[in-house]
Amino acid sequence: MNGIRHEIPFVQEMMEVTRNMWQKGWDERNGGNISYLLPGTEVKKYMDVSDVKQTLPLPCPVQELAEKYFIVTGTGKYFKNVFANPEENLGVIRIGEDGRTFDIIWGLKNDGRPTSELAAHFMSHTERLKKDPNHRVIIHNHATHVLAMTFVHGLEEKAFTKTLWEMCTECLVVFPDGVGVLPWLVPGTNEIGRATADKMKDCRIVIWPQHGILGAGITMDEAFGLIETVEKAAEIYMLIHAHQGGIKQSITDRQLLALAKAFGVRPRAGVLQA
Repeated sequence: MNGIRHEIPFVQEMMEVTRNMWQKGWDERNGGNISYLLPGTEVKKYMDVSDVKQTLPLPCPVQELAEKYFIVTGTGKYFKNVFANPEENLGVIRIGEDGRTFDIIWGLKNDGRPTSELAAHFMSHTERLKKDPNHRVIIHNHATHVLAMTFVHGLEEKAFTKTLWEMCTECLVVFPDGVGVLPWLVPGTNEIGRATADKMKDCRIVIWPQHGILGAGITMDEAFGLIETVEKAAEIYMLIHAHQGGIKQSITDRQLLALAKAFGVRPRAGVLQA
């Protein structure tokens, strides 16, 4: 156990981020999942990649990810248990040469399987890598206030984006590409995976109404920080929404445009009025 914790950096990152999200209340029971694209050279430093535990079919073909390595959370696994037993709750997998199967290289002990949202993760990784070859991480969780906001705010994504930007000055700077918002879809299907990936072509955050949020990033910190920032904005919105006095003032479009200019970011087109 100590060797796993101290010798394998990417396992340690997964242990820490799953614990942080569980402590925030974003990953009750077995809610939420993570996939983290790893350099093959890094995996080979710590694991025997020729020791394949099992080969299984992928839920959808991902030829673009052929022979790439990922560490993923397991289906049905509780985030609260990852820190104490990473080898049972996490797994390192390698996509097959044909992009239709994957090998389990490490972890997922006792017949574990990767997250049931694998289709959404891999389709989204494919699209984000087209936008940014440095992309590495997809995180999905049930961020409380984001989920609540989808019950009381309209789901048109430019309006949703603008409301979030207005809640906290840092929001436009952190996610100038805004958020994507899907209609309600059955989780774990190729349909929601494809719809999520289509949104990921243009932004790094996708919201699943009445379900949760996905964030993409170059690092674990970036993906986690994106979700954390959106969740903070949603929390502020929900506090305001419940306040009988209503909003007395907010950040204006002109102020948001000045903010974007000051920080050198380009706001998503069509959200702000000059």
